Amino acid sequence: MKTYKPTSPSQRHTKTINYRDYLTTDSPLKSLTKGGKRSMGRNNTGRITSSHRGGGNKRLYRDVDFSYLKRDIPAKIASVEYDPNRSSFISLAVYKDGEKRYVLTPKSVKAGDTFLTSETAPLTPGNRVPLRAVPVGTFVYNIELKPGGGAKLARSAGNFAEVVAHDAGNAQIKMPSTEVRKVSDRCWATIGEVSNDEHKLVEYGKAGRSRWRGIRPKVRGTAMNPVDHPYGGGEGRQGRGLRRPKTRHGKVTGGRKSRTPKKYSNPFIVSRRRVGKNRKAKN
Repeated sequence: MKTYKPTSPSQRHTKTINYRDYLTTDSPLKSLTKGGKRSMGRNNTGRITSSHRGGGNKRLYRDVDFSYLKRDIPAKIASVEYDPNRSSFISLAVYKDGEKRYVLTPKSVKAGDTFLTSETAPLTPGNRVPLRAVPVGTFVYNIELKPGGGAKLARSAGNFAEVVAHDAGNAQIKMPSTEVRKVSDRCWATIGEVSNDEHKLVEYGKAGRSRWRGIRPKVRGTAMNPVDHPYGGGEGRQGRGLRRPKTRHGKVTGGRKSRTPKKYSNPFIVSRRRVGKNRKAKN
């Protein structure tokens, strides 16, 4: 991590990633980028559905390949780049037939390395194979939920999932959330871990850096008026005055289960994720 001289109160606490140690270029490939307008926390009717979002710097979208449909064609990592739209680094992969695509960068993989998407690929970081070919105890990321559906699981910085069992055409995957779920062993996954595992150690240091990222201020419910929040109003500093904690919309939180009782994925869950006080407990 990179620290700064305490020339100001914010500099004293700022910690950032030393990108020079990882990145090889600062300009993306133009043919794999495009513009667009971000939702800023609003739905298609303009209503705010995710609060505390808005503003921020413009972002150029990088078209990252999560399908990996180019099978049995070796690819070489030409560069490792920063992507403002995700927490991990991305790499420009140049396939042997000349096609270029962006992919997520695995940990410990650098420019000049090669990878292969194949059913017979060796189990080295960056290679992509079906789950049925992955032995128990191996770390994987970029996992498909349905065969050919593209990578959906374990994609953020420093993340990985562990193959813990094979059973009746399914692989049991231990997710970063500690949940264990079944995934068809015909689904594909990439060997290794996602790059930029220091992302969780970053400290913004000042409010302005949050605004650059499109994160708006968060106001306490007790500081609002009664019309704006169930905790609002009262003379001076008041308690919430409610038996159970609630959101600004009046929904009970802090203990109530919010998962859909008949969710489609229930049959695939082997063991639920640990939450609350038991989250850091050992297996």
